[in-house]
Amino acid sequence: MEENNSFTLINPQTGNLAFKLQFFENENPFDTIQRLNHYSIIWIKDGTGHVHADFLNYTITSDTLYSFSLYQPYQFNSETNLSGVALYFHPDFFCIHKHHKEVACNGVLFNNIYNSPSIKIDSKTELNFNMLIEQLKLEMHNPALAQYELLVSYLKILLITASRLKTEQQEAEESETSKNDEPFILQNLKNFIETHYKTKHTASDYANMLAISPKALTKLTKTHFNKTLTELIAERIVIEAKRELYLTNKTIKEIAYELGYNDEYYFSRFFKKQTDISPQLFRETIGFDLGQSA
Repeated sequence: MEENNSFTLINPQTGNLAFKLQFFENENPFDTIQRLNHYSIIWIKDGTGHVHADFLNYTITSDTLYSFSLYQPYQFNSETNLSGVALYFHPDFFCIHKHHKEVACNGVLFNNIYNSPSIKIDSKTELNFNMLIEQLKLEMHNPALAQYELLVSYLKILLITASRLKTEQQEAEESETSKNDEPFILQNLKNFIETHYKTKHTASDYANMLAISPKALTKLTKTHFNKTLTELIAERIVIEAKRELYLTNKTIKEIAYELGYNDEYYFSRFFKKQTDISPQLFRETIGFDLGQSA
């Protein structure tokens, strides 16, 4: 389906958006809160302002790419009109969890609780992205045999390229701040959260492991991640809950128990508070997958 510089594929089985390519010129299509049941990649080629995502603000600059996960709220408050291109894809079209070893964008572009959703696009990457987007546009404009396979191939290349660039930029930032003790503590914190988020849910749990007061640790996380320790823990739990809701047919009660919640209803309230949607509705709009889609 093609409309006003947008090219959209719809999943005929579910009626969900499968893949969409959207071009925008001197406008702001994202001036209201977006909370979508698909992944978003927005490349701002020209424009300024601020992005409001997960209750945090980031500066909009030209030649910058932003990536947002399923149901992650975001809004662009522009100071000038924006020009660029946006890509959207549903996990039924391309599942970043199942293709993690190939693409490795989960935890880099998406579901990254420690870093900004932005990547600065250099001139080399700009050329590559422009070629890939032109190929995507041509393929969607003139569908032919094996259209899906080609679209996924181009999308994979784009995701891999963006993930590599973001990783390089993150490593450069970390090396600049490695001269003091705080990043070492925070790296240990990341490792502890990754290891224990299913069983340890409070700030004091992690502060005790790091031999630091909860107040001091939260001050560090606010300074470096712009989030409280409680927010970091909650986001990590929700990421895993979403993965389980999409990839498995486990009951919500089973998922809650595996994540350390004996009360299914308490877990459901927690999930809805974090995402603005219930676990059941998330599953219905994303749909759990038994390995049939890509």
